[in-house]
Amino acid sequence: MDREVSLEQRLGMLVAASPWFMNALEAVQALALPDWCIGAGAVRNLVWDALHEKASPSPLSDVDVAYFDTSDLSTQRDHELQSRLTDRCPGVPWEVTNQAGVHLWFESCFGHAVDPLASLADAVASWPEFATSVGISLNRDASIRVIAPWSLDDLFGMVVRRNPARVSMATYRERVAQKRYAERWPNVRVVPC
Repeated sequence: MDREVSLEQRLGMLVAASPWFMNALEAVQALALPDWCIGAGAVRNLVWDALHEKASPSPLSDVDVAYFDTSDLSTQRDHELQSRLTDRCPGVPWEVTNQAGVHLWFESCFGHAVDPLASLADAVASWPEFATSVGISLNRDASIRVIAPWSLDDLFGMVVRRNPARVSMATYRERVAQKRYAERWPNVRVVPC
């Protein structure tokens, strides 16, 4: 069996075995967004906690919900969707972002302009580290969909490596210092830049 398929299946099994992750996926699916996923840190924590055999999930600063819809780029819509998720699952630190509109605010937050993204997969491919450039959603038949434009090798290899698509070296260094990966998951290897 192809190694990549095996990692995708393994990720699917971890997601399916996690009641909180499945609950979160079902909550987002109920929003009926055109193309969406839960990604980044939520996926990383799920996998790295499992690989470190942690008994309970590591706390998340947020649960990133990414979607792609060019019909409404307003941040107000993101806030409304986030409120709906909070009503359905209180206590979950939701963060909802329409990836089709990221180029409208990216420069004011990160100091440099970026081109508009073409799709949800394009967005996931631009996230800060290759290990967190992964999204999970539910298909209509409730099967798990994995979006992993850069593969799942770094995620399952527990490697933190900068994705140069949109993240500067300075921002990457700040993220590594802030996230304290090696403290939280001792088997993680951080690739310096």
